Amino acid sequence: MAPAVQLRSVVALVGRFPALAGIDLDVAEGEVVLLRGPNGAGKTSVLRACAGLLAIVSGEASVLGHDLRRDRRSVRRLVGMLGHAGFLYDDLTADENVRFVAGASEPAGAHGGADARIGPVLARMGLGGRLGDVPVARLSAGQRRRVSIAALVVRRSRLWLLDEPHAGLDAEGRELLDELVREAVGTGATVLFTSHEGDRATALADRTVSMIGGQVQVRTSSPDEPRAAVHVA
Repeated sequence: MAPAVQLRSVVALVGRFPALAGIDLDVAEGEVVLLRGPNGAGKTSVLRACAGLLAIVSGEASVLGHDLRRDRRSVRRLVGMLGHAGFLYDDLTADENVRFVAGASEPAGAHGGADARIGPVLARMGLGGRLGDVPVARLSAGQRRRVSIAALVVRRSRLWLLDEPHAGLDAEGRELLDELVREAVGTGATVLFTSHEGDRATALADRTVSMIGGQVQVRTSSPDEPRAAVHVA
Protein backbone atom coordinates (compact mmCIF):
# COMPACT_ATOMS: atom_id res chain seq x y z
CA MET A 1 0.00 0.00 0.00
CA ALA A 2 1.41 3.38 -1.04
CA PRO A 3 1.92 6.00 1.70
CA ALA A 4 -0.68 8.75 1.97
CA VAL A 5 2.18 11.27 1.88
CA GLN A 6 5.60 10.69 0.39
CA LEU A 7 8.14 13.51 0.09
CA ARG A 8 11.64 12.97 -1.27
CA SER A 9 14.24 15.78 -1.21
CA VAL A 10 11.41 18.30 -1.60
CA VAL A 11 12.29 21.96 -1.96
CA ALA A 12 9.61 24.66 -1.84
CA LEU A 13 10.10 28.41 -1.82
CA VAL A 14 8.19 31.22 -0.14
CA GLY A 15 9.43 34.15 -2.18
CA ARG A 16 13.12 33.34 -2.47
CA PHE A 17 13.31 31.65 0.93
CA PRO A 18 13.55 27.82 1.00
CA ALA A 19 10.67 27.04 3.33
CA LEU A 20 11.31 23.36 2.63
CA ALA A 21 14.97 22.55 2.05
CA GLY A 22 15.13 18.97 0.81
CA ILE A 23 12.65 17.36 3.21
CA ASP A 24 12.02 13.60 3.28
CA LEU A 25 8.78 12.45 4.90
CA ASP A 26 6.50 9.40 4.72
CA VAL A 27 3.04 9.24 6.29
CA ALA A 28 1.18 5.93 6.10
CA GLU A 29 -2.53 5.76 5.36
CA GLY A 30 -4.52 5.93 8.59
CA GLU A 31 -1.59 7.35 10.56
CA VAL A 32 -1.70 10.42 12.81
CA VAL A 33 1.60 12.29 12.60
CA LEU A 34 2.56 15.33 14.66
CA LEU A 35 5.05 17.82 13.22
CA ARG A 36 7.12 19.55 15.89
CA GLY A 37 9.72 22.27 15.67
CA PRO A 38 10.45 25.95 16.34
CA ASN A 39 8.79 28.78 14.47
CA GLY A 40 10.13 28.88 10.92
CA ALA A 41 11.00 25.17 10.90
CA GLY A 42 8.76 24.58 7.88
CA LYS A 43 5.85 22.78 9.54
CA THR A 44 3.10 24.91 8.01
CA SER A 45 4.87 24.77 4.65
CA VAL A 46 4.67 20.97 4.72
CA LEU A 47 0.91 21.17 5.27
CA ARG A 48 0.47 23.76 2.51
CA ALA A 49 2.56 21.72 0.10
CA CYS A 50 0.52 18.59 0.83
CA ALA A 51 -2.68 20.58 0.25
CA GLY A 52 -1.45 21.67 -3.16
CA LEU A 53 -1.18 25.29 -2.02
CA LEU A 54 2.61 25.63 -2.18
CA ALA A 55 4.52 24.89 -5.37
CA ILE A 56 7.35 22.37 -5.18
CA VAL A 57 10.39 23.41 -7.19
CA SER A 58 12.42 20.20 -6.90
CA GLY A 59 12.26 16.72 -5.47
CA GLU A 60 9.45 14.18 -5.59
CA ALA A 61 6.10 14.59 -3.84
CA SER A 62 3.07 12.32 -3.84
CA VAL A 63 -0.15 12.80 -1.84
CA LEU A 64 -2.85 10.15 -2.02
CA GLY A 65 -1.30 8.89 -5.23
CA HIS A 66 -1.18 12.31 -6.93
CA ASP A 67 2.11 13.74 -8.15
CA LEU A 68 2.27 17.29 -6.76
CA ARG A 69 4.95 18.31 -9.24
CA ARG A 70 2.59 17.64 -12.16
CA ASP A 71 -0.85 18.42 -10.76
CA ARG A 72 -1.52 20.25 -7.51
CA ARG A 73 -5.18 20.96 -8.21
CA SER A 74 -6.46 17.39 -8.32
CA VAL A 75 -5.39 16.64 -4.76
CA ARG A 76 -7.32 19.57 -3.30
CA ARG A 77 -10.67 17.75 -3.37
CA LEU A 78 -9.17 14.93 -1.34
CA VAL A 79 -7.62 16.94 1.50
CA GLY A 80 -9.02 19.23 4.16
CA MET A 81 -6.87 21.91 5.74
CA LEU A 82 -7.50 23.72 8.98
CA GLY A 83 -5.21 26.75 9.17
CA HIS A 84 -4.85 29.82 11.34
CA ALA A 85 -7.09 31.92 9.08
CA GLY A 86 -9.93 29.41 9.04
CA PHE A 87 -10.77 30.00 5.34
CA LEU A 88 -14.24 31.37 6.17
CA TYR A 89 -16.40 33.99 4.45
CA ASP A 90 -17.39 36.61 7.02
CA ASP A 91 -20.61 37.62 5.25
CA LEU A 92 -21.90 34.03 5.16
CA THR A 93 -23.47 32.23 8.10
CA ALA A 94 -21.97 29.19 9.76
CA ASP A 95 -24.40 26.97 7.87
CA GLU A 96 -23.64 28.67 4.56
CA ASN A 97 -19.88 28.41 5.05
CA VAL A 98 -20.05 24.70 5.77
CA ARG A 99 -22.48 24.13 2.89
CA PHE A 100 -20.14 25.97 0.51
CA VAL A 101 -17.14 23.86 1.53
CA ALA A 102 -19.17 20.66 1.25
CA GLY A 103 -20.40 21.58 -2.21
CA ALA A 104 -16.91 22.47 -3.41
CA SER A 105 -15.50 19.12 -2.28
CA GLU A 106 -18.25 16.85 -3.66
CA PRO A 107 -18.44 15.62 -7.26
CA ALA A 108 -21.15 17.25 -9.34
CA GLY A 109 -24.59 15.87 -8.49
CA ALA A 110 -23.42 14.22 -5.26
CA HIS A 111 -24.14 16.98 -2.74
CA GLY A 112 -27.06 15.21 -1.05
CA GLY A 113 -24.95 13.16 1.34
CA ALA A 114 -23.01 16.19 2.51
CA ASP A 115 -26.20 18.24 2.92
CA ALA A 116 -27.61 15.60 5.24
CA ARG A 117 -24.51 15.77 7.44
CA ILE A 118 -24.39 19.54 7.86
CA GLY A 119 -27.13 19.96 10.48
CA PRO A 120 -25.94 17.17 12.79
CA VAL A 121 -22.30 18.26 12.54
CA LEU A 122 -23.14 21.91 13.33
CA ALA A 123 -25.21 20.76 16.30
CA ARG A 124 -22.38 18.62 17.59
CA MET A 125 -20.03 21.59 17.31
CA GLY A 126 -22.43 23.71 19.37
CA LEU A 127 -23.49 25.73 16.33
CA GLY A 128 -27.03 24.42 15.85
CA GLY A 129 -30.29 26.34 15.89
CA ARG A 130 -30.16 30.10 15.49
CA LEU A 131 -26.40 30.23 15.93
CA GLY A 132 -26.00 28.46 12.61
CA ASP A 133 -27.76 31.38 10.90
CA VAL A 134 -25.49 34.07 12.37
CA PRO A 135 -22.94 35.65 9.99
CA VAL A 136 -19.48 34.35 10.82
CA ALA A 137 -18.23 37.93 11.30
CA ARG A 138 -20.40 38.15 14.44
CA LEU A 139 -19.11 34.95 16.01
CA SER A 140 -16.38 34.71 18.63
CA ALA A 141 -12.93 33.40 17.70
CA GLY A 142 -13.73 30.06 19.32
CA GLN A 143 -17.03 29.77 17.47
CA ARG A 144 -15.34 30.61 14.17
CA ARG A 145 -12.84 27.84 14.86
CA ARG A 146 -15.72 25.45 15.43
CA VAL A 147 -17.23 26.44 12.06
CA SER A 148 -13.92 25.61 10.34
CA ILE A 149 -13.80 22.24 12.09
CA ALA A 150 -17.42 21.52 11.13
CA ALA A 151 -16.55 22.20 7.49
CA LEU A 152 -13.61 19.82 7.74
CA VAL A 153 -15.78 17.07 9.22
CA VAL A 154 -18.56 17.45 6.65
CA ARG A 155 -16.02 17.37 3.83
CA ARG A 156 -14.87 13.87 4.86
CA SER A 157 -11.40 14.39 3.47
CA ARG A 158 -9.01 11.47 3.11
CA LEU A 159 -6.14 13.58 4.47
CA TRP A 160 -6.59 16.06 7.33
CA LEU A 161 -3.96 18.81 7.48
CA LEU A 162 -4.27 20.66 10.78
CA ASP A 163 -2.19 23.70 11.72
CA GLU A 164 -2.42 24.30 15.48
CA PRO A 165 -5.98 22.90 15.48
CA HIS A 166 -6.58 23.39 19.22
CA ALA A 167 -5.87 27.12 19.07
CA GLY A 168 -8.84 29.29 20.09
CA LEU A 169 -10.84 26.39 21.51
CA ASP A 170 -11.96 26.00 25.10
CA ALA A 171 -11.39 22.75 27.02
CA GLU A 172 -14.61 21.22 25.75
CA GLY A 173 -13.77 22.16 22.16
CA ARG A 174 -10.32 20.61 22.43
CA GLU A 175 -11.74 17.35 23.71
CA LEU A 176 -14.30 17.35 20.91
CA LEU A 177 -11.65 17.98 18.28
CA ASP A 178 -9.56 15.05 19.53
CA GLU A 179 -12.66 12.87 19.41
CA LEU A 180 -13.39 13.92 15.83
CA VAL A 181 -9.82 13.23 14.73
CA ARG A 182 -9.97 9.71 16.18
CA GLU A 183 -13.33 9.09 14.51
CA ALA A 184 -11.97 10.27 11.15
CA VAL A 185 -8.98 7.95 11.45
CA GLY A 186 -11.36 5.13 12.31
CA THR A 187 -13.04 5.63 8.94
CA GLY A 188 -9.72 5.56 7.06
CA ALA A 189 -8.51 9.18 7.13
CA THR A 190 -4.88 10.17 7.60
CA VAL A 191 -3.92 13.13 9.79
CA LEU A 192 -0.84 15.36 9.64
CA PHE A 193 -0.82 18.19 12.16
CA THR A 194 1.24 20.77 14.00
CA SER A 195 0.73 21.72 17.61
CA HIS A 196 2.33 23.30 20.65
CA GLU A 197 -0.15 21.55 22.93
CA GLY A 198 2.45 19.29 24.51
CA ASP A 199 1.00 16.18 26.14
CA ARG A 200 -2.37 16.51 24.40
CA ALA A 201 -0.84 16.54 20.92
CA THR A 202 1.58 13.72 21.72
CA ALA A 203 -1.26 11.55 23.04
CA LEU A 204 -3.27 12.16 19.86
CA ALA A 205 -0.39 11.25 17.51
CA ASP A 206 0.88 7.84 16.51
CA ARG A 207 4.26 9.37 15.77
CA THR A 208 6.08 12.68 16.22
CA VAL A 209 8.38 14.12 13.55
CA SER A 210 10.76 16.94 14.51
CA MET A 211 11.65 19.61 11.95
CA ILE A 212 14.25 22.31 11.72
CA GLY A 213 15.40 24.47 8.83
CA GLY A 214 12.86 23.03 6.40
CA GLN A 215 13.99 19.45 6.96
CA VAL A 216 13.15 16.52 9.19
CA GLN A 217 15.52 16.42 12.13
CA VAL A 218 16.84 12.89 12.45
CA ARG A 219 17.86 11.65 15.86
CA THR A 220 19.16 8.21 16.74
CA SER A 221 17.98 6.28 19.78
CA SER A 222 21.17 4.30 20.23
CA PRO A 223 24.82 5.40 20.25
CA ASP A 224 25.59 2.36 18.03
CA GLU A 225 23.42 3.71 15.21
CA PRO A 226 24.95 6.15 12.68
CA ARG A 227 23.84 9.74 13.18
CA ALA A 228 22.22 11.34 10.13
CA ALA A 229 23.30 14.85 9.32
CA VAL A 230 20.85 17.68 9.83
CA HIS A 231 21.12 20.46 7.28
CA VAL A 232 19.78 23.87 8.23
CA ALA A 233 18.81 26.20 5.41
